[in-house]
Amino acid sequence: MNEAVDRALTEIAEGKLWGAAEIARFIGVSCDHVYRLASDPRVPIYRPPGAGRYFAFKTELKVWLRTKASEFS
Repeated sequence: MNEAVDRALTEIAEGKLWGAAEIARFIGVSCDHVYRLASDPRVPIYRPPGAGRYFAFKTELKVWLRTKASEFS
């Protein structure tokens, strides 16, 4: 594979948080709060259909925390 593609895929993988507990630690809330947030489509926490785990991208969460988090407190 192309080196640039390899680097991009690695950055994406390293920037992804897997599971409610990991997301909760990253944004400083409880797992229960992550579940509540994930039910709102405006919050960048995802759970693909049929998947058992939530995931989020660190970069999206950082942007959301800076711009929208106060709406959900």
